[in-house]
Amino acid sequence: MARDPSRPAEAQAREWLAAQLNAGIALPLQRDARGRPHLAAPFDAFDASWSHSGKHLLVALARGARVGVDVEWVQPKRRLRAIAERYFTVAEQAWLEASRDPVTAFHRLWCAKEAVLKAHGHGLAFGLDRLEFTEAATGALQLTTADPDLGKATAWRLREWVPEPGYRAALAWRPRD
Repeated sequence: MARDPSRPAEAQAREWLAAQLNAGIALPLQRDARGRPHLAAPFDAFDASWSHSGKHLLVALARGARVGVDVEWVQPKRRLRAIAERYFTVAEQAWLEASRDPVTAFHRLWCAKEAVLKAHGHGLAFGLDRLEFTEAATGALQLTTADPDLGKATAWRLREWVPEPGYRAALAWRPRD
């Protein structure tokens, strides 16, 4: 959705979530010790995540699953290689180098990793190198290696898309424990 840059993204996400859950202004959205948002009773069967970049706000709501989202404005950055060397696995770095469009590939990978880590609840501080994505024959990214704290890599699902030219987005989810 379009983001109003004059208002905090969290306030806009709260409004959207409240409307979806018919909760009015009393949406019981709280944060855990790590800062991950979660819904309290009577909406605790649901999970939510949001992200914003540029003019976009992406909000997800799931029932019975842990969910995480990321949206990124694809901008050529001079330090993409340095960032990849610091935060991505050797195999992911090789995939980026072999890509016909390394800028887009970088943002795809970043969105995928951030979406999983947001759903997990530890965010980027957990370590982007503690999970590894590969590109399947279909062209989709799939989580193939994950730190044991993330659970089985095969339990995670990922959906990527282009919300509009110049942006990348990813939604990651797994069933609740």
